[in-house]
Amino acid sequence: MLYVVIIFLFFAILLYFLLGGADFGAGIIELFTSTDNKSRTRRTMYRAIGPIWEANHMWLIIAVVIMFVGFPVIYSDMCTYLHIPLLIMLLGITARGTAFSFRNYDAIKDDKMQDLYNYIFVYSSFITPLFLGIVAGSVISRQIDPGATDYLSTYIFSWLNWFSVMVGFFTVSLCGFLAAIYLIGEAKEQFDVKRFTKKAVIMNAVAVGFGGLVFIAAEFEHVHLAYWIFGNPVSLVAVIAASLSLILLWYLLSKGNTKVIRILAAFQVSMILVSVGYRHFPNIIMVKGGNNLSLLKDHAPMTTINDLGWGLLLGSLLILPALGYLFYSFQTKARQS
Repeated sequence: MLYVVIIFLFFAILLYFLLGGADFGAGIIELFTSTDNKSRTRRTMYRAIGPIWEANHMWLIIAVVIMFVGFPVIYSDMCTYLHIPLLIMLLGITARGTAFSFRNYDAIKDDKMQDLYNYIFVYSSFITPLFLGIVAGSVISRQIDPGATDYLSTYIFSWLNWFSVMVGFFTVSLCGFLAAIYLIGEAKEQFDVKRFTKKAVIMNAVAVGFGGLVFIAAEFEHVHLAYWIFGNPVSLVAVIAASLSLILLWYLLSKGNTKVIRILAAFQVSMILVSVGYRHFPNIIMVKGGNNLSLLKDHAPMTTINDLGWGLLLGSLLILPALGYLFYSFQTKARQS
């Protein structure tokens, strides 16, 4: 049952990145859209993220619950040493959702408040995945130091380092890329298809650039990222698959296929996560001094794990069909409009 819990944790994180990441990315695309085209981008964005913008945080909640119940030591260490980036990320999620709601459903829509809501929405859409990536980079950077005796070393430099920051910006660019690809499929006019295609190209190039900086920062911070990815066959195959899927994505897009490219974009990002995560599994937090926190060792008592596993299995029977119906309802509504 322990592996069932771990699988649910992995897929919760993956789906949050794919769905929530595209959600955040829509705000990032809006941030870097000209004033003349912002209203067009918003209309397409509302149609694209409508089915997921409230539901996608469910995956984050599931991941947090799994960590809290099934891996309390790991959860405690993350919330202790990384409480600052986690707090900023959670504030960003709250601010973004609030701004999105008020700019659509505010009882009195005046220009001044709408500008404020737009400002909060786009910048929180950028900040949230930035610090999500920083947290992800921090847990594998070995900068967390349980033996630190001063505040800066314990709570600041555990996440404020070149590697974690570059992973943060790489995450932002991936979210923007996902959103641009998804928006292409939702665009009704050829003008918008071309705009979002251009955004996807730019975000793809930015992601490649920050991906290179991640490897450079990894060497600078003595994180063995290149060895993890290229030093074992599974991660290497995942990288090759991600690269081939990207080539196929752009080929299909050039042929006018705007539906399959979403699957390819999601597959590419999934392979990136697999390539990084496989090598150091089951270690989820790698701390200074060579010690690691492992999903296979640092878990709750097996009685708790068994109850959690059954709860997740039974809960999925309720959640997944409801989520599928949610997507179906929105897609049917979109086709009719």
